[in-house]
Amino acid sequence: MAGRPRVGVLALQGDVREHLAMLEGLGADARPVRTRAQLDDVAGLVLPGGESSVIDRLSRILGLRDAIVDRIGDGMPVYGTCAGMILLADEILDAAPGQRTFGGLDAVVRRNAFGSQVDSFETDLDVPALGAPPVRAVFIRAPVVERTGERATPLAAVDGRVVAIEQGPLLATSFHPEVQGEARFHRRFLDRVDGLG
Repeated sequence: MAGRPRVGVLALQGDVREHLAMLEGLGADARPVRTRAQLDDVAGLVLPGGESSVIDRLSRILGLRDAIVDRIGDGMPVYGTCAGMILLADEILDAAPGQRTFGGLDAVVRRNAFGSQVDSFETDLDVPALGAPPVRAVFIRAPVVERTGERATPLAAVDGRVVAIEQGPLLATSFHPEVQGEARFHRRFLDRVDGLG
């Protein structure tokens, strides 16, 4: 992994371009992932915000779901934002009919926990693991972590509700750091990819 780490952004739906730009800006070789071959070619994966049930359905139609589950099980670093957090959780509350996750993150997540699109908001979050200054966080139809298992570690909360969490090579946020140009979570993800080298 010397030089530029090669990482992917799952490019089935959602804010793919913003993540690619953020990762490239941090020095990564970032590329969209839409096929099994493209997934096999990256050392880490970002699951972007969007509609989790749509991403789940498309991943199955395109034959990607099982491959992603296998890579997570093998220890591939993954960073999920918003819908990506839902897709990483072992369990979803208020799931769409038939909705599944990739799993791996020892947590129970509730979809749309802060309300609909009109309830979107921004706030400053203290994230001790990232140090100062606070993170400016954008919440859009955001999920929350309702329960955290023993293997996962909460990183930040809003009004006592966990909105950032990590577990080994897995990292997830309810919010969208890429919208505000907040690079520290993506850098933390890339550090995990670099750690494989």
